[in-house]
Amino acid sequence: MHFYKGKYSTKILNKDTHVIGLKFKQFVVFTTLCFLFSCKQETGTLSKIDGKQVSIDASLEEVDSIVHFVEPYRNRINQVLDSTLAYAPKPFLLDDGEHNTSMGNLMADIVLSEAAPIFTSRTGNDLDFVVLNYGGVRSIISSGNVTARNAYEVMPFENYITVVEMSGSAVRELIAFLMGSDRVHPFAGMQIVLDKNGSLESVDIQGEPFDENRNYFVGTSDYLVQGGPSIGFFKDTVSTTHIDYLIRNAIIDYFKKTDTLKASVDDRFIQIN
Repeated sequence: MHFYKGKYSTKILNKDTHVIGLKFKQFVVFTTLCFLFSCKQETGTLSKIDGKQVSIDASLEEVDSIVHFVEPYRNRINQVLDSTLAYAPKPFLLDDGEHNTSMGNLMADIVLSEAAPIFTSRTGNDLDFVVLNYGGVRSIISSGNVTARNAYEVMPFENYITVVEMSGSAVRELIAFLMGSDRVHPFAGMQIVLDKNGSLESVDIQGEPFDENRNYFVGTSDYLVQGGPSIGFFKDTVSTTHIDYLIRNAIIDYFKKTDTLKASVDDRFIQIN
């Protein structure tokens, strides 16, 4: 809405103009008095509120005026969400591996690749690895064209990427949790190797042996850091850095610059037979 300032002329052009101006002034005075009078009226006291449950289902009829009003916005949203960003040569699943999955690996790899340069540019530190929770990945990606709608299906929550600095001992607790969990939690930038008995054989982070005497920077979801479904290993952090980047936006940005998506069950978490 635009408001334009005009200049009122003080010159009376003719008698009709004068009469119109006088009537307008009278109208303004009358309206102002009515407003002031109404403001002095005592307001009633709320004594009761009634309500009833209304089911939202197929029995409700559409209101044409609302449908017509919403339609162009809905069409535009669908156009944006359904535009092809990348291609998946095969389905990426959440149950295709015992210790890691193709969908979980894809998610963790995306967060690591998209968050690492931002974190480094803001802090001068390197992002060592990423860990997410299994329940935070809400959908698989089927083979074929990949769209922004897929990103919303995979991550429907407004969760942001957060980087926490953890001591070596806290990271060891995290590793123990991942080893003992009955759910396959996604991670990237780290390799966990178990021996044939299920005991820890080795841990490498960014290709280097895990060093319990140093701190590590770990990318994750702000939901987990703030206590989400508490998994225990973010209770004692040295520092926290918010990079103001939605996980969903990181997924979309990755899709936009990746023609063909690649992810598989790999050796980032394996057990030696």
